[in-house]
Amino acid sequence: MLRQYELVERVKSYDPDADEALLNRAYVYTVQKHGSQMRASGDPYFSHPVEVAGLMTDLKLDQETIITALLHDTVEDTLATIDDVRANFGDEVARLVDGVTKLSKIEQMPENERAAENLRKFLLAMSEDLRVLLVKLADRLHNMRTLHHIKKPEKRRRIARETMDIYAPLAERVGMYEYMREMQLLAFEQLEPEAYTTITKRLEQLRQTDKGEVDRIALDIKQALSEAGLEVEVWGREKHPYSIWKKMAERHLPFEQVSDIMAFRVLTDNVEDCYRALGILHTAFQFVPGRFKDYISTPKNNGYRSLHTTLFYDQSMRVEVQIRTREMNQTNEFGLAAHWAYKQQDKADGAVGWLRDLIEIVDSSHDAEELLEHTKLAIYQDRIFAFTPKGALFQLPKGATPVDFAFAVHTDLGAQTVGAKINGRHMPLRTQLGNGDVVEIIKSKNAEPQLSWLGFVVTGKARAAIRRAVRLKERDEVAEIGRKLFEEIADRLPAKVGKKAIRQAAETLELEDAEDLMYAIGASKISDRDVMEAIVPGSTKDMPEEPQLDRAISIKGLTPGVGFDLAECCHPVPGDRIVGLRRPKKGVEVHAIDCLELASGVDADWIDLSWGERSHGAVGRLTVVLYNRPGTLAEMAGVFARSNANVMHLELTQRDDPFHTYELDIEVQDLAHLTRILSALRASDSVAQADRI
Repeated sequence: MLRQYELVERVKSYDPDADEALLNRAYVYTVQKHGSQMRASGDPYFSHPVEVAGLMTDLKLDQETIITALLHDTVEDTLATIDDVRANFGDEVARLVDGVTKLSKIEQMPENERAAENLRKFLLAMSEDLRVLLVKLADRLHNMRTLHHIKKPEKRRRIARETMDIYAPLAERVGMYEYMREMQLLAFEQLEPEAYTTITKRLEQLRQTDKGEVDRIALDIKQALSEAGLEVEVWGREKHPYSIWKKMAERHLPFEQVSDIMAFRVLTDNVEDCYRALGILHTAFQFVPGRFKDYISTPKNNGYRSLHTTLFYDQSMRVEVQIRTREMNQTNEFGLAAHWAYKQQDKADGAVGWLRDLIEIVDSSHDAEELLEHTKLAIYQDRIFAFTPKGALFQLPKGATPVDFAFAVHTDLGAQTVGAKINGRHMPLRTQLGNGDVVEIIKSKNAEPQLSWLGFVVTGKARAAIRRAVRLKERDEVAEIGRKLFEEIADRLPAKVGKKAIRQAAETLELEDAEDLMYAIGASKISDRDVMEAIVPGSTKDMPEEPQLDRAISIKGLTPGVGFDLAECCHPVPGDRIVGLRRPKKGVEVHAIDCLELASGVDADWIDLSWGERSHGAVGRLTVVLYNRPGTLAEMAGVFARSNANVMHLELTQRDDPFHTYELDIEVQDLAHLTRILSALRASDSVAQADRI
């Protein structure tokens, strides 16, 4: 563990103007606040924030970040408050510590929700100041280094999975490859212990038998470049076990067939020398076609720049070579931290512009699991490059389509997409884009995102935007039904209903606005009587109670006193032929005779049943396919109103232009009543198909 004077000396070595007294005070503060707390390793707890601060000094970050690292756990794990931190260390440090504190785990939540909630807070906090992200990544890295001290295997695996799914990809996204590689390696050891052990043993065997082969290849590469008049640094290393395992899994290869286990790095003085080195190596060695990537002319979103190529060495061995300047190498290893990118106020900068997409995903996601899914899609890297007709470059995941491209350019463009040209040719929207494609999006102001797009889009931003648009569309359609029903309610009132009365009624019913009121009526969340009373108080005083569906169901064939339930799978109504299933310690389930679920009743007693003489009142389930044009939902609602059928549940199950398919439950008197409703629906010009489920 770093001693107090060692930490201060590290900061002063690159920032002579740093406030030594403030740094000393922060060190003492964290030691005092954490007091006798211990880590699972048996070390004093304060050793953890001190080591995190040490990692921040490796990146040469400012004193506020170092102090934040020292204090990052005090508010969460001690009696210290944000106000205490503000009083002792100022507003900026308090804001940063608060940002890191908000990322704390929510232990009471289910695993997916906990991870998603952390992620939501994480994204919002780091969008305000990237130093929050840098401290959190260092915090997670040090926790991973000491993970083996935790006794419970399931807890180690949970932390390792969260690291692999969220923190390592985020480290990659900000270009901190050293952090990413170490996190992946430590998580891999916990998640796949057998694979980790096997690969590390194989690598050890290779080291014992290759007799300095890595050094020999590095020397040959350097000599080839030196003979051509280019002085460079060259070194080689083995790829780490997780990288090898991932390649084995993706390509379904045994260890022996993974050919490019060794990677070499060439460092030059300037960009021109990078391209000169590439030409020299391609002349001196045979290169592997299709394995060349130029990240200098087209950098990754995180600012990563380098030339990548794969060479054949000794006619058979493949070796990967990365060529970059020394400055690029520093940036590539530590990304935004190397540039102190948190000082950039322009969030649209290429290196951090992807944060805007993540924040948009936070706003669009419906629930925790959806947020987690969309964000994982957004932060994982395996990228292709595509261009607008004007030459603007966009990076997208492999498998991206023109719809993904349109949403990457702008959310509004994605929403208005109706077609696309790829390299000048009209192509289907589900076409997967390739590297270097020029994509022209054809749009229409009257267009809207389609549910079917979810079947082929791959970016989190596109999926979140499409789902949000579909949900809003469904809400509008239910509200349209509500408006139709509201007209009938208003006709029963003693006075004409104006807009002001509707607004006041919504407020009385604790709804946001008039649109919310119409949605609540359409979704059957409030009764007609409640709406009338909210608009004109006292208007229902002399009215009889609203007629409820009179349910009087009796079943013949049951022993007196035996309970029964109408099966949810087939929704039998009086008039259907029925049969009963009786299982041990359960009541009798009443099914329609043609119910498909009866096949699962082989272990039950079958009972021959029939309806009582005056049985009436039950719920029927329908599927209705409407034409996708204005007014069709209102027409369907009118059919139900004229047929005296109450809608209990309505759900849009498929949107496939020019049709929309709904499933709904309606209260009916008997089979004859249900049949009349189906006949009325089928006779309507708005309905393409109507069937009972």
